[in-house]
Amino acid sequence: MASTSLSDPLEYQKIFHWAQTQKDGTVPSFNTRRNDPYEYQPGFGNAFVSEAVPGTIPQGQNSPRKVRFGLYAEQITASAFVAPRHCNKRTWLYRVRPAVAHQGFTELPDNKDTESNFLPLNPRIHVSPTQLAWHPLNIPSEEVDFVAGLKTLAGSGDPTLREGLATHVYVANASMKQKAFVNSDGEFLIMPQQGALDIQTEFGRLFVQPGEIVVIQRGLRFRVELPDGPSRGYMLEVWGSSFELPDLGPLGANGLANARDFLTPVAHYEIDPSPWEIVYKLGGKFFKSTQNHSPFDVVAWHGNYIPYKYDLTKFVNVGSISVDHIDPSIFCVLTAKSRDPAAPLADFLIFSPRWDVASHTYRPPYYHRNAASELMGLIYGEYGGRSDAFKPGSVSFECGMVPHGVAYEEFKAASENPPPAAQISHGSIAFMFESSRPFTITDFAWNSEHKHEHEPKMWDNLVDHFSEHAKEVEEILAKKAKGLAIR
Repeated sequence: MASTSLSDPLEYQKIFHWAQTQKDGTVPSFNTRRNDPYEYQPGFGNAFVSEAVPGTIPQGQNSPRKVRFGLYAEQITASAFVAPRHCNKRTWLYRVRPAVAHQGFTELPDNKDTESNFLPLNPRIHVSPTQLAWHPLNIPSEEVDFVAGLKTLAGSGDPTLREGLATHVYVANASMKQKAFVNSDGEFLIMPQQGALDIQTEFGRLFVQPGEIVVIQRGLRFRVELPDGPSRGYMLEVWGSSFELPDLGPLGANGLANARDFLTPVAHYEIDPSPWEIVYKLGGKFFKSTQNHSPFDVVAWHGNYIPYKYDLTKFVNVGSISVDHIDPSIFCVLTAKSRDPAAPLADFLIFSPRWDVASHTYRPPYYHRNAASELMGLIYGEYGGRSDAFKPGSVSFECGMVPHGVAYEEFKAASENPPPAAQISHGSIAFMFESSRPFTITDFAWNSEHKHEHEPKMWDNLVDHFSEHAKEVEEILAKKAKGLAIR
């Protein structure tokens, strides 16, 4: 295993884009950070094959009478059996003992900081048009692992309806010990903000650092270790859908997040006959089963239902090179479809280092109202589109059709001073969880001591410049009334 430490911990936060690491072709090309200890297979949605012991996987069939080395064949089927081939998801595992070998289920106490039912009838959720924000959550002093550190902020729908999503944060200071986690409700997109995650899955291991994301699909077992100590991060969970690459339309074949930059693990098995606990999340409730063997005893596997990770510094930004802003959909890394063909259930967008070159254009985010619910966070650096102090680990929220925009001082400066072409968001990655669904807020988030509201008075000094042109406007209207030409 390679070293997981860097001489400069901020090495990958300082680069403008991953291409910078290739040093104009003067070094051998590589697709993982220098401190990533694992090997991966590249590609998004591919049918992969991986063997920790060569010659394990049966050829020409999936379930022979006897699998080599006395292994058990086990299939994970994640889509309807009759789903069209292009969206049929399944993987075959060849393992020491199958997942069915466990000692039954028991219900665990509810985690009062998590939520799954976001319907307004639920007394534990809140509806509000107020623009809300949360300062970074503190790392707890008591021992808390990834599962115990989950906290839900907002969401829509319910997992038992197979339609909806939830947004979470996590804070953890301890690795999961002899414990695995299974989300039976939906798919997790996990994004560490502080501290790397060393994630053990049934398919192999993934090392995920701030500036990277990992997606772990519904029903897959994983365990989280904290190689850097305490960790904090963000999560987006979708129900009844799965993350995919957005269509590129007129962009053509390349751009945004390219399929080749997504990485899946290689097979890595563990033999451990000691007691293990498997925690299941189902319908928002938590259950556990116990077993006397490691859940990570998969010697080989093949299929297309596999967790994956992606380095956000590889995102290929596109944008306007003449005038005006393009809609923020150009920053979409992954999308999850809804039953409405014209509106996604969730989009995951990032705002990372890029050039800003449009001429005669108001550069900051313009004042706007839009149909989407927006929940934003900051991985590292600073985000210029905010009108208040926004630190890494913070969260902000605006529900659909609520107006938002910058303070007057920023508007005035951007309107009066023609800005040069410039690189923006240096050393920064901000993100947005965006949805066509209205969000409701959890009890945890609503009552959190970290919550604060945007102060409406910050817009009180938005000056009425129109009235300064009253005489000119009156002259134009008078000419119009007389049918005179207006120049």
